[in-house]
Amino acid sequence: AARMFFRLLSDVRWRAANPKWRRTTCSQRSTSSTAEPHPVSLPAQAQVVICGGGIMGTSVAYHLSKMGWKDIVLLEQGRLAAGTTRFCAGIVSTARHTSIELKMADYSNKLYQQLEQETGVKTGYMKTGSISLAQTQDRLISLKRIASSLNVMGIPCEIITPKQVARLHPLINIHDLVGAMYVPEDALVSSANVSLALATAASRNGVQIHERTSISHVSVQKGRVTGVETDRGQIQCQYFVNCAGQWAYELGHSGEEPVNIPLHACEHFYLLTHPLKEPLAINLPTIVDPDGRIYIRNWQGGILSGGFEKNPKPLFTEGRNQLEIQNLQEDWDHFEPLLSALLRRMPDLEALQIMQLVNCPESFTPDMRCIMGESPTVRGYFVLAGMNSAGISYGGGAGKYLAEWMVNGYPSENVWPLDLKRFGTLQSSRTFLRHRVMEVMPLMCDLKVPRWDFQTGRQLRTSPLYDRLDAQGARWMEKHGFERVKYFVPPGKDLLDLDQSKTFYKPDWFDIVGSEVKCCKEAVCVIDMSSFTKFEISSTGDQALESLQYLFSNDLDVPVGHVVHTGMLNEKGGYENDCSIARLSKRSFFMISPTDQQVHCWAWLKNRLPDDSNLTMEDVTWKYTALNLIGPRAVDVLSELSYAPITPEHFPSLFCKEMSVGYANGIRVMSITHTGEPGFMLYIPIEYALHVYNEVMNMGQKYGIRNAGYYALRSLRIEKFFAFWGQDLDAFTTPMECGREFQVKLEKGMQFVGQEALLEQKQNGVYKRFTMFILEDHDTDMDLWPWWGEPIFRNGRYVGKTTSSAYSYSLERHVCLGFVQHFDEKTGEELVVTTDFINQGEYEIDIAGQRFQAKAKLYPFSSLFTHRRRKDEEELSGYQRE
Repeated sequence: AARMFFRLLSDVRWRAANPKWRRTTCSQRSTSSTAEPHPVSLPAQAQVVICGGGIMGTSVAYHLSKMGWKDIVLLEQGRLAAGTTRFCAGIVSTARHTSIELKMADYSNKLYQQLEQETGVKTGYMKTGSISLAQTQDRLISLKRIASSLNVMGIPCEIITPKQVARLHPLINIHDLVGAMYVPEDALVSSANVSLALATAASRNGVQIHERTSISHVSVQKGRVTGVETDRGQIQCQYFVNCAGQWAYELGHSGEEPVNIPLHACEHFYLLTHPLKEPLAINLPTIVDPDGRIYIRNWQGGILSGGFEKNPKPLFTEGRNQLEIQNLQEDWDHFEPLLSALLRRMPDLEALQIMQLVNCPESFTPDMRCIMGESPTVRGYFVLAGMNSAGISYGGGAGKYLAEWMVNGYPSENVWPLDLKRFGTLQSSRTFLRHRVMEVMPLMCDLKVPRWDFQTGRQLRTSPLYDRLDAQGARWMEKHGFERVKYFVPPGKDLLDLDQSKTFYKPDWFDIVGSEVKCCKEAVCVIDMSSFTKFEISSTGDQALESLQYLFSNDLDVPVGHVVHTGMLNEKGGYENDCSIARLSKRSFFMISPTDQQVHCWAWLKNRLPDDSNLTMEDVTWKYTALNLIGPRAVDVLSELSYAPITPEHFPSLFCKEMSVGYANGIRVMSITHTGEPGFMLYIPIEYALHVYNEVMNMGQKYGIRNAGYYALRSLRIEKFFAFWGQDLDAFTTPMECGREFQVKLEKGMQFVGQEALLEQKQNGVYKRFTMFILEDHDTDMDLWPWWGEPIFRNGRYVGKTTSSAYSYSLERHVCLGFVQHFDEKTGEELVVTTDFINQGEYEIDIAGQRFQAKAKLYPFSSLFTHRRRKDEEELSGYQRE
């Protein structure tokens, strides 16, 4: 009976039913373990070589061939769909936390639905729906947030009661449930057969597929892919796609130029049972019980149930290269907690006969999101791997986006959350990956409240001030491997309670951050911002200026000492980076970018700067500690420490000057704080960092100085309507859409990247506008908080989503930032968004299904207006109390 399962997933019947495909493939499959005696020889060259014949590799081949690329070779070291795809549970679920993952899963579902009709290959597609259970109110809130996103995406979804769960799935024990989310269009498929169907369609479109062909390494010349070396000869190619699944890491490191692909395999268990006495209906909904850490689906009248245990078992840390994944050793002791959870959820199963415990490797990534995109070090080397046990849900969409990326130079959606370049080399340590995936796998089911942090792989990149700040009560978060302060716990606070407080409501750090914000506005605060990415670009002649003028939208031909805020745009005018550039000398520039831009920005510039020995770019992130001195008294502290005039006449806004602070020389001081508040950024050579920090804190005591963290920074910048790259800005957002026309010089005397797109927007208008929302009827103490990703409604119609939000301690209101679009009510066509359209609407923000009225603004509130309003409110509230 157990063999039936694997026979079901095998390609035997499929191969027999498709003699045409068998003839056109270049290496016929065999049911024996040996290769065909006379396989068809490999082509000498191809445009694209894809490594991996699972769901990812076949999806990429399918979509590339659909887009018109025909000269494609897919190589599989074993048989098609014989890796992780073969063992996949086959659940297609659209219930995802991030927008891009949700879109990928939705596209996959629609693709698989019509794939059998397109190819003639049976895929086992069955629309069953899924029910995600909630045992706690916090879990239900999390599901409601997902449901809000699904509904505005046009995916049917509803929050249901435990009694409704029982009606949909009579075998489920509902006594400990508080609610659930029902997604009726989720489905089941045979994962291997979907992969074979995609291969069939790709083959008919001209893709050559060779099995039992192993790639030993990828050839690279001058930073570009030139070919692959296999056990059957060499193929020259322009593009290589690594879809090798759990082998992707080793394959990435086997090339002449290593490509870091941070993923690691863990054992993943699921149970197969014999059919019930009354076999389960084939359309019974799949059950996802995250609090019980399990999923349950119908399988041939019985049950398939697996889960994500709290103590996962990483494997192959030392690297292992078996051709095809075999069922690993059963471990009933390890599976026992998941089995107990299954029997609690479905008590009638106790008498059921178990067929087999399947144990197969699944690849996980350091942040639970899959990996796609082009290598930052090797052009033409693309990656699609690390699916975190959601390969079948993402397969169709991920293959589509990667194919678009290769053909068009960019995908049709913002895939930055999945981009390989979000990782640096530090995340490729095998020890780091082994420890991180042991945390990641349980997190697949853990409740993820806003602003939670990973606990493993920490204290890897730290500022020289780390120990000093930690001793003063710093609480840390991590960004791109760099430790950054969230806030400082005052002496006497219960640290344990604060560290463990996780909520969708008002957090325990509310008052702490409020006092830091108050100090930034009234006195002076210090925030360590050393994690910022820092590059120096210089040349012997005018090469640096000419190159940067072409690559950046603002005019960088400014006097020495001036700081320019500018976007690094793509051809569509979208932000690839948002940065500040200081002109240090006529031929030298200092560039400050967000923390997670370190790999992406470097690759973008490297690929576009001219290959000129007189032009140099250096990553100096590690050379400088950055202190942000914020507040009205910052000028007093700095002037006393430097014995130099810091008045606006001598040190105007957006100015950079090299100064001495205390005993330390060579400190780059910029009159910018990234918050809209007065103050200075100090870029300090790393050996002087502790000295300068101590001097600043000692001198600042009489001005009420204190430490502050990034939560205070977030509150300040959001109430000032400052957009941040990676949160509000992305490759699909232009300066015209977010009120930054003043940072673009369309007439600076030379062309720049994205100029044509911006000129077109200036003439025709924009189709989305960055907007500030102040929640009107929201109770900060009692209501759910907005965090990000909440749907925005205008006059009752969905118009966009929030991108970031924070409590404004000045306005005493929540402020959300987001983009508003305008769709024709009848046709759904995108229309130009005008100022009148923004100003004349009535807005609501949807927080987990509850809508709150909001006031829309296209500019920040002035401080004067704020003070007047608060005074009026105090008088009014006093009158009402009386």
